Amino acid sequence: MLNEQLEKTIKEYQHAAIKAKQLTPALLELIYEQQWFTIWVPKKLGGLEMGLKEGCELLEDLAYADGAFAWTVTLCSGATMFAGFIEPNIAQEIFPKRNVCFGGSGQVSGKAERLGEYYLVSGEWRYATGTPHLTHFTANCYIYENGNPVLNEDGTQEFRSFFLDRDDVLIHYDWDTFGLECTASHSFSVHKILVSENRSFILDPKYKTIDNALFAYPFKPFAEVTLLVNYMGMFRRFMDLVQKYFFEKSKILSWATSNSKEFFKLHDEIEQEFTQQRNRIYELIEQSYNLLENGDAKNDDSLYQEIGLLSREIVKQIKLNVVALFPLCGIVAAQKESELNIVFRNLFTATQHSLLNIRD
Repeated sequence: MLNEQLEKTIKEYQHAAIKAKQLTPALLELIYEQQWFTIWVPKKLGGLEMGLKEGCELLEDLAYADGAFAWTVTLCSGATMFAGFIEPNIAQEIFPKRNVCFGGSGQVSGKAERLGEYYLVSGEWRYATGTPHLTHFTANCYIYENGNPVLNEDGTQEFRSFFLDRDDVLIHYDWDTFGLECTASHSFSVHKILVSENRSFILDPKYKTIDNALFAYPFKPFAEVTLLVNYMGMFRRFMDLVQKYFFEKSKILSWATSNSKEFFKLHDEIEQEFTQQRNRIYELIEQSYNLLENGDAKNDDSLYQEIGLLSREIVKQIKLNVVALFPLCGIVAAQKESELNIVFRNLFTATQHSLLNIRD
């Protein structure tokens, strides 16, 4: 879904973003021009309002160009999608702004004491992607009243999501990884700030404030597939770079004689299996989304279950296949400035995300 010029621009600033450990001004300007932080935001709020499959295809292509850039767009646009759950008059004030960008943490690691129409919010949340350019930070908090935890009907403790102005949070500059450097996923905290009730929301289709199929889609499978396509885009790029390396090495007679047939065969087998899995996940994305778009509010939970299982299996296979192919690429793969090494680092940093991480 990217034209040649867009991909060229993203790749042009890749090294500069790694060095700066955040997106460069040129990359941010590109995002604002293309409205990539508002992929999922309704058009009436100034967004692109993409369907799930279309948006996932875009994110995968961005990841093919640069995984760290795409990771930032994915996580920030995923949080900006909360536009569909926020009080409409507040959303209308916030989301038409050109540089609007939400981001935060899915962890419920905060405390919110209910005080009438306000909450007193405190907590610390780790790894909010895109902290240098976030306009609002999202944070999940357990709810208390008169010092006591507020319980749901099933006995679990109630929690709500909040969005906090940038000026109200303290950023902890603790993101120092060997990959995904420019995502600048630093932690943040607040201490006893007063937050209006209309700046809280519940991320559940039952509480959507905009009638759109995307906001009727359960958040967990949405998060799974939007994250998954980043791995797939990075892996596609990795496979192309490995193939390019093999072609270059095959010009050397001794290498071609001893390695060519075996290495190309392994590459082809991996690519065929990956293509089949990729095609299947897109079938599931389209099928599950179309049910909601056509007015079937019940949908089919078995589709969501298959999405979750297949997403984790694909990431698991990607990790195993990268481990199998990377040692075959010689010292070039170990050079920090080489794209092959950058993609490798980004992939293995991304696999530490808990959502699709299978450890066995």
